[in-house]
Amino acid sequence: MPVTSQLLRALPRAQVWASSLLPCPQHQAQLGPVTHRPASRWPTPIWQSQQHSRSYQTTTPLRSYILSPPQVNSILKANEYSFKVPEFDGKNVSSVMGFESNQLPANAPIEDRRSAATCLQTRGMLLGVFDGHAGCACAQALSERLFYYIAVSLLPHNTLCELEAAVEAGRALSPILQWHKHPNDYFSREAQTLYFNSLRTYWQELIDLTSPGEVPDTREALLNAFKRLDNDISLEAQVGDPNAFLHYWVLRVAFSGATACVAHIDGSDLFIANSGDARAVLGVQEEDGSFSAHTLSNDHSAQNEEEVARIRGEHPPSERKTVIRQDRLLGLLMPLRAFGDVKFKWSIELQKRVLESGPDQLHENEHTKFIPPNYHTPPYLTAEPEITYHKLRPQDRFMVIGSDGLWEILHRQEVVRIVGEYLTGVHQRQPLKVGGYRVTLGQMQGLLEERKARVSSAFEDHNSATHLMRHAVGNNEFGTVDHERLSKMLSLPEELARMYRDDITIIISQFNPHVIGAQRPEGQS
Repeated sequence: MPVTSQLLRALPRAQVWASSLLPCPQHQAQLGPVTHRPASRWPTPIWQSQQHSRSYQTTTPLRSYILSPPQVNSILKANEYSFKVPEFDGKNVSSVMGFESNQLPANAPIEDRRSAATCLQTRGMLLGVFDGHAGCACAQALSERLFYYIAVSLLPHNTLCELEAAVEAGRALSPILQWHKHPNDYFSREAQTLYFNSLRTYWQELIDLTSPGEVPDTREALLNAFKRLDNDISLEAQVGDPNAFLHYWVLRVAFSGATACVAHIDGSDLFIANSGDARAVLGVQEEDGSFSAHTLSNDHSAQNEEEVARIRGEHPPSERKTVIRQDRLLGLLMPLRAFGDVKFKWSIELQKRVLESGPDQLHENEHTKFIPPNYHTPPYLTAEPEITYHKLRPQDRFMVIGSDGLWEILHRQEVVRIVGEYLTGVHQRQPLKVGGYRVTLGQMQGLLEERKARVSSAFEDHNSATHLMRHAVGNNEFGTVDHERLSKMLSLPEELARMYRDDITIIISQFNPHVIGAQRPEGQS
């Protein structure tokens, strides 16, 4: 049972009115002024009967609970994780000092996933956030598999040959990844043989395509890994499996979807591979000590004009008005790049054939049988990532990778400011903003006292991702954490939580300016 649910059962009920908690502006804008329902990457399916959809008016009393600070901390810290890169001879020789991560569910179960690992053959570090939709199956598969595909793509020809020889001889394989996992991070043991066989087929093909002494290109490795895994997800669903559970699982993975934002850090070389609307942002410390945000990835959404033009250019002019409707792909899907989601990739004939031969559980799912409107020239969707490169500098102090649930609530500059102040302990005193509200002198004094208290209690969190999450969920209209608001947001029942926010997943990596400075050529700053 989720932590929130456990706490709610034990707490006395307190009635809280809906008008005291409003959905986030992005969700409210999508849904209109009267009816409140969850915003989603998928709109409420038109094939669902009306009896399954509830409308919540702004005057309807909602049940919420007042949590104590320890109870709030218990929820916020349940999924936090931290990793510090080991030192050698008292020195950290890595450009990455470590990372901290956290997750906060809104969906039940959570549809986000996260992964972190060190590539043992190249010493590069991989960090990734995977934001699922239409279920968690695809995001779960990515969290287990994508880093292996990337690591194999980065291996030189001779190492690939050694891997294949070990499998042929039945010897134990040398590990290629060191995982950094939270105990709650799920691992699907039943699918491991299937996953390994697909991965082995991939490295066998790489052996045929590469030559001894050839040095893999990181950009190409990331590109190939993303595309190959998505292809394998599609192929596994088409072929099926004699095991009924696995057959159902591979179809669940393929018919659900997930976006991915992955960072590969090796020395001062930082690559971001992004497919979808998760985001990576760099925290840069300026000479005056303040922090500025440098965006490392582009969202693949209808707000990205280049992305919309790309999709329209891949289909006939007759589909220009239908391929993107209401800021969604075919009027349905918000991210314009994603893994899985074969309903936007396969032909109608292939979808019907696979579903007809699938297990009975699949026939009970109306979503899988639904064909998107104006579906004429598939595929409409790709998992091919957009890859960006950044040469790390000493002033690049940290990086935040977050699912869109974070960026819907906080602007990137605010994210960087909150994290920068937390990591340095130095608070940049900004002019107190009241957002156009009329406030009395007494209220102004209260706000100033609250800000003073906030500075003194800044280190109640021992994890920067948790600290950022506290601000994302608990910030009031004045930009300060309001415990009452935070308590209400965390105690909303599962069926209502998605109205106000999405799942939030955050990974914050901290860079070592001394190592990065030593690796840069003289004369470069």
